Parts: sequence; structure tokens; C-alpha cells
Amino acid sequence: MAASAKILLIEDDSSIASSLERVLGAENYKVELEKRGDAGLERARAGRYDLVLTDLKLPGLSGLDLVRELHSGQPHLPIILMTAHGTTETAIEATKQGAYDYLVKPFDMPELIEVIGQALTSRRLMSEAVRLGVSDDLERAAIIGQSKVMQAIYKEIGRVASKPVTVLIRGETGTGKELIARALYQHSDRTEGPFVAINCAAIPDTLLESELFGHERGAFTGAQTRRIGRFEQANRGTIFLDEIGELTPAIQVKLLRVLQEKTVQRLGGHETIPVDVRVVAATNRDLESAIQQKQFREDLYYRLSVVSIFLPPLRERREDIPEIVRFFLRKFGSEMGAPNPSIHPQAMACLQEQPWPGNVRELENVIRKALLLARGFPIGLDHVRAAVLRTAPIALPRPQLPLSEIISELLAAAQRGELDSAHSRAMDAVERELFQQAIQLARGNQAKAARWLGISRLTMREKLLQFGLHPNQEESAG
Repeated sequence: MAASAKILLIEDDSSIASSLERVLGAENYKVELEKRGDAGLERARAGRYDLVLTDLKLPGLSGLDLVRELHSGQPHLPIILMTAHGTTETAIEATKQGAYDYLVKPFDMPELIEVIGQALTSRRLMSEAVRLGVSDDLERAAIIGQSKVMQAIYKEIGRVASKPVTVLIRGETGTGKELIARALYQHSDRTEGPFVAINCAAIPDTLLESELFGHERGAFTGAQTRRIGRFEQANRGTIFLDEIGELTPAIQVKLLRVLQEKTVQRLGGHETIPVDVRVVAATNRDLESAIQQKQFREDLYYRLSVVSIFLPPLRERREDIPEIVRFFLRKFGSEMGAPNPSIHPQAMACLQEQPWPGNVRELENVIRKALLLARGFPIGLDHVRAAVLRTAPIALPRPQLPLSEIISELLAAAQRGELDSAHSRAMDAVERELFQQAIQLARGNQAKAARWLGISRLTMREKLLQFGLHPNQEESAG
């Protein structure tokens, strides 16, 4: 959605409005301008917008009143408030009334782009329904599978979705944990509130505490203004904490306090702020072993796992693979030059025999490659074998290898017949590491990372999606 999102800008300062229109236009957003608060409210109600960006002080109607009126009728429409120095208390009040976030003027444009990206992702996660079991709509996310184990999971979602309990989703990478979290939210009694997702492993430890709980001005170098955290953003809604097993001990203590006392304390602050948030967490780690090794708090584990949902790996529900394959064939056939894709029975049987360490995400990647190799013809056994070979990771003896040794290992694997394209795998490895480090250093800000690499933001986004590094990337099917 972000590439063509429609934004309503409500700003009566012509110079600021012009600057914002130029910057947002460069990011491929469609911007419409309104200069009065009352007119902006009517326009937002009548039009179809993905986001509203509004000043606080406006003629006709204040930004605070606009937030209150608009949020009551369109709770899934994110509203970002812009305010001048000295009015942050009012801005915080606006977040309580339903604003997604606020920015204090003057703000950096990359910061604005980052917040807009987060808001649009939040809107998508709240608004796009997750289908359970089957999906004929290729544009909608779906958890696909009719096996007994998946049917049991659907029933469990129905039993606990509306209950005020924390849920821990367990499962290997690529099994669809975020989709389960979204389904829990969409079948709960909190659908009028926000759904905020955060990958705890994607944010550096030094920044994660501020991201979750917010910070006060001067709390650390660069903290020029007060900022609310993700828990305050998720008030009266649901927060999804992915990769919960990667939290540091210090942040585990703070999270435990939030779950026990239902309050947060911003970094550098003393005020306790009440929050009404349902917590859904996910992990692919063995938390029981982590507890024994003193890496994860046992009391936090019990707080998070009032209800546990285990997502089985794909190799344990092989009967669902044909249906998932057909979904991906329909979804990616046209873009890969096969409007009516098909697959030979032998090729399908081969797919069902694979171990799938990367689960549904890996299967999706294989289907894309197989469609490309088949060039519009039915996918055969050789296409599947080649696609699996090109997708399978090469095991390296040490986690951190110099580039020369990575190349040596890839060439050795090619010599043994374990892969057929050492050149492309080496380029992929180097490029993936480059983009991974860039997006982590930029804290998920694609515009900033793209500028550092000297590429367009669109190219940045495509590469992140290609390598499975996009901060907001979801699994298409589970």
C-alpha cells in the first residue's frame, strides 16, 4: 500500500504544506491538501484516505478536535499530528484520543517518512482480514490448510480471541506466526483499537527500550523531544511482540512490570502511564531451555504464555502442501509469465517430500523460482529440483566468515554438486548482508538506508522484500 498510499494533509502554513507535498510526493505518496480543520474533517469523512497528517493549530477546528471526531468514526484511519514546541502535552492527549503518533516541529523529514511507514503498516494489519483455512482472494493474507492440526489451531483462535489473556505463539521461522496474531486481533473485541506489531530482533538493543516504552526529552543523546512508545500507541488495542525470545534481561524486567501493573514508564521519566493493551507474543526459540540457561525470565514466560498456540512446521502437515502450492501458483503465475500455471503430479509429490526448514516462506520462494524456470510451461520435476537446490542455504562452518572464505565454501559446494550457481549465491550473500546491515543501522527507515546506498527507495523496498528483510513484511500464507 505504501507505494501508492493516499494522504490527506491538513496544514494552513503554505510554506510547510509545500515542503511536505514535495517530500511525500518524492516517496510516491498521493497527497491532497486542506487548509482548515473543519473542512479537513469533512474531506476525510467523505474521501478514501490511507492516512491523515494534520497540524495541531488550525482555523475552523483544532487538530485535537479533529482527531477526536475522526477517530470515533474511522478507528482504523491513522492520524499523525504535527505540533510546535511547548505543546507536547496536548499532543499526548491527542494520542489518547486516537492519534497514531505526533511529531514536534521542526522535525526531520526522514523521521516523518519513518512514522508514516509505520502508520500505514499498522492500518494494513488492522484492515486486511486474514482468511482461515482457504483463500480465493489472492490479495488477502491467508492461513491455508485443512489438516487436523490446522483445524485445531483455528478452533483455538476462536476460543481465545475474545478472552482478555496474553497469547504466546510458538513455531519455527516461516510458519505464519504474524498471521495468527492478526487473526487473534481481528476476532477479538479490540478491533476498534490499534494493532501494533514490532520485531524485537530487528531493533538494536540500545534503541528497543525507547521504541517499546517511549522516552523523555534528554533521556539520551539525540532525544530532543518527548516520544511515546509502542505500548502507548497500542492503548485500547493489541501489541504483537515478535521474536520475544531476543529481549535483553533489562527489557524483560520492564515488560514484566507492564504485564503486572498495566503501566509504562518512559525512558528517562518518572511518571507511570496506564495502558490498556493486550499482548500477543511470538518466538521460534526454545524458551524452556533459555530459562534453564538464565537467558529468559521464568516469571515473564508464565505471564506471556497464559495461552500458547503452537504452529507446526510444514513437514508435519504435508497434506496441506498441495493447497498452499496452488495458492502461490495463482498468486505469482502472471508476474512470472504463466497466466494459467500448472504443475505435474511428480513435481507436487517432490514438494511434499521436502523437509522445508524455512517452512511456508521457503516454499513460496521455491514456487517463484520454479515458475521462472518453467517459462510459462507446466512445472515439472526438474524445475522443482532445481528451484529447491537454488533455494537451500549452504551450511557454513563458522557464523562469521571473511568474504574470501564464503566464496571458497560456495565453490566447494558447487564442486560437490550441491548447488548450480556459485556466482549468484555469492552475490546474494554479499548483497543480503549489505541490505541487512543498512536497514538495521537506519532503524528500519528505508529512505535513509536507500540514501546511504545510493539507490531509490523503491529499489530498497524491493531488495528488502527479496531477501526477507523488510521490517513490515508479512508471510503471505501459513
